[in-house]
Amino acid sequence: MRVFVTGATGFIGSAVVRELFAAGHRVVGLARSDRAAASLEAAGAEVHRGALDDLDSLRAGAAGSDGVIHTAFIHDFSDFPGAARTDRRAVEAMGEALAGSGRPLVISSGTGGLVPGRLGTEEDAGNPDSPAAVRIPSEVAALALADRGVRSSVLRLPPSVHGEGDHGFVPALIGIARTTGVSAYPGDGTNRWPAVHRLDAARLFRLALEQAPAGCRLHGVGEEGVPVRDIATVIGRHLGLPVTSVPRDAVQDHFGWLGGIFALDVPASSALTRQRLGWQPVQPALIPDLDQGHYFEPALTEH
Repeated sequence: MRVFVTGATGFIGSAVVRELFAAGHRVVGLARSDRAAASLEAAGAEVHRGALDDLDSLRAGAAGSDGVIHTAFIHDFSDFPGAARTDRRAVEAMGEALAGSGRPLVISSGTGGLVPGRLGTEEDAGNPDSPAAVRIPSEVAALALADRGVRSSVLRLPPSVHGEGDHGFVPALIGIARTTGVSAYPGDGTNRWPAVHRLDAARLFRLALEQAPAGCRLHGVGEEGVPVRDIATVIGRHLGLPVTSVPRDAVQDHFGWLGGIFALDVPASSALTRQRLGWQPVQPALIPDLDQGHYFEPALTEH
């Protein structure tokens, strides 16, 4: 297949590109900058110039493909609702180009938007009371495309997608620990984050492209729920810092923008995904991956 990939030079998208090549697919990657274009060319992908807010470029990229994997998202937490609106419009534009074709569109979303305190499954709709609820319209838009002749699916990823080169939430926690002198966790630290290795996630994107039924939700979850106290403990051990609790009412002060996310209790299952697609995670789990030490190289946590 000739696959149009957004976010193709990102942490997850670049792994998706390699996974697609290994399976014999061709890749067209969306590139906003010369640097991104050069990276795609070096990887052996065809370059399609454009951006998430350039809807004409997205329509053209999707129309010229045999399928689309959408991993790009503008991670601007100062305007998260605006980033989510851009994402929804991008999904709608690419879906419009694929309408009536039966071709696949796989979009990424997050398990962090599920109802907290219980095990979320692929059958659960997004929680409108979640801080991540602004991403629900993208899921709804993608799933609705199944009625318009698009083999659309939503692949939800957990808060921690780990592996070498990660520059997301876990490196941010390490940076906060270095700055504050303690490796902290909210409350009693029993709230849980699901997790997955990025190479396992990349394989699931490829399987979804090839096999996912129209209108389904998938969970890229390798571990259903890692207690955040365990994450703080391994960070403290590697940095030689004390591990301590932060009261719930002080989480925002200590962790800043990450506080509300680190306090989430959103365990999630991938049982239905594994059953549907035969996906089985094989890469290191989060704590063993942290213990390999690559997260603690200074370049990863310098912002």
